[in-house]
Amino acid sequence: MIYYLEDDEQIRNLALYTLEQTGHATRGFSRATEMDAALASEVPDLFLLDVMLPDEDGISVLKRLRADARTANVPIMMLTAKSTEFDTVCGLDAGADDYLAKPFGMMELISRVNALLRRRARDVKEAAGDAAEGDVLEAGPICLDSARYRVTAGGNEVQLTHKEFEMLHYLMENRGIVVSRDRLLERVWGYSVAGETRTVDAHVQTLRKKLSEACPDASAYVETVRGVGYRLKA
Repeated sequence: MIYYLEDDEQIRNLALYTLEQTGHATRGFSRATEMDAALASEVPDLFLLDVMLPDEDGISVLKRLRADARTANVPIMMLTAKSTEFDTVCGLDAGADDYLAKPFGMMELISRVNALLRRRARDVKEAAGDAAEGDVLEAGPICLDSARYRVTAGGNEVQLTHKEFEMLHYLMENRGIVVSRDRLLERVWGYSVAGETRTVDAHVQTLRKKLSEACPDASAYVETVRGVGYRLKA
């Protein structure tokens, strides 16, 4: 089930129709209060949220969903006319898993939705099978415990979004190796679209900020390799 919160009826109906034609069950809402009422009886597999809404802005809704234990780990994609880097970072920093600016093509929307759902299904499967085993990765002051889904820097806990955690996990698994932006996009988000590596850069920016807030030296371990991608200092 996919919930789409969008006050523009034309855009909402077109997106919902396209999603349903590709096999997805959907429900659309024009106001946050309507979606809240639906959440009382059913939690979806994915949220699509507009930012500019009549009663409550999408970022506020996003923060509420991330603070609720029932929806904390449900994938969320922001679909909005706001496309500046500042707006993108604000959405990602608040817990969004992906960000798609209007106007967007329906095929790209479907591709990203499918990628998020595949990733979600894989994460659930891995959590069920490997929770007892897990692994603890360390790099300088950074410690990542995959079994407990916990990251610390300098002994202080770091609250990361799902995508930030997965990106850091992948970089730590490949310590000392340069990982391209395209590879991170494919591995963490499940798709690779030319020109979409800004999504990776925005997540790295918020990841560094959170690591630095916990431990000033930690952010330096996520190194930028100009023109290529990123590397976690060995």
